[in-house]
Amino acid sequence: MISCIILFIHTLELKHLCPSEMKFICLTLLIMCGITYSRSEQYEVVGPADTVFAVAGEDVILPCSVKPNISVVDMRVEWFRPDLKNALVYLYEDHDDRNAEQTESYRGRTKLNHQELQRGDASLKLSSVQVSDEGRYKCFIQSKSWYDDATVDVSVEAVGRPPVITVDGFDDSGGLHLQCESEGWNPEPVLEWLDSEGASLSSETTGTNRNTEGFSVKHSITVHHSVGKIHCRVKLRNHKLETQIITSNKRFNPWRTSIILISAVVLLIVIAGMLIAAFLKKNRKLDQLNNEKRTINQEHDQLEKEKGRIEEECGNLQDEISRIQQEYDECKRRIKQELDQLEKEKSAKKQEHDQHLRSHADITIKIRR
Repeated sequence: MISCIILFIHTLELKHLCPSEMKFICLTLLIMCGITYSRSEQYEVVGPADTVFAVAGEDVILPCSVKPNISVVDMRVEWFRPDLKNALVYLYEDHDDRNAEQTESYRGRTKLNHQELQRGDASLKLSSVQVSDEGRYKCFIQSKSWYDDATVDVSVEAVGRPPVITVDGFDDSGGLHLQCESEGWNPEPVLEWLDSEGASLSSETTGTNRNTEGFSVKHSITVHHSVGKIHCRVKLRNHKLETQIITSNKRFNPWRTSIILISAVVLLIVIAGMLIAAFLKKNRKLDQLNNEKRTINQEHDQLEKEKGRIEEECGNLQDEISRIQQEYDECKRRIKQELDQLEKEKSAKKQEHDQHLRSHADITIKIRR
């Protein structure tokens, strides 16, 4: 409506138009703005009246709907974080999810029920809630003729880790310094010291830090007398975690502490000497093993050379055997040839002898006749 009024004022500044034309234009603009304004007043985007509380690690529904109930299937539904420079949490447009530019920390953790969109419900389901999800959200719904948005404030409750008590030593008066620390809480928890009877003890120093995982608290106290058990308790609404430590009733004795420290130093020196001796012994053993390894390597190299020499002699002997075998085969072939020649000569002489005997027999027969 304000934009229409501004446009109407700018129209009045057009001096060059005649009064009748100005009246027509002004009337048209007023009618259009009225129609638009009346349409925009027909529907309203409604969010929760109170802050939405969520528990870290669980799922939560961020309510958002249109009143009166109409289908928003064909509309644009956008969830974003105005407190984080309009970080995109979820976008529904053109009947589908459009989360290409979704903020990295929300990827895979947001869901819109498409069936509920037909009833005007655009509530967002946020899974595995983190402390960093705490803040303000905007549910923006837009159609071709109107748009509106609703604000949803989210508060995340996170139960941290059990408190840890550490002893920081003694002071000159014999007081025992204790420090208790716990982290991962949201919102900021309450840390308190209690004695064995449940009475509250005042913390001397306190410290609180906050990061993406939540609040961490650290309190310290000095115990100057025997109180038995000391309790460190961290509370957040209905949640409570507690750790205890038993203190000694003996006062701090500097001489005793000095003796303990000297004994500890002597013990450390003895242990260091034993470690050094073991280290030297190990080094000597290692040197001995290295020497044996070098000797074995030398013997191995010698054996490899001897093996090569023997293999070479074997090759030479094999060549000699091959040569002798060839000579043997050649002699055998020649002897066979000579034997064959002798057989031929023997056969020829036998034929001559037989022929000579036949001739002699023929002559003898002729003589007898």
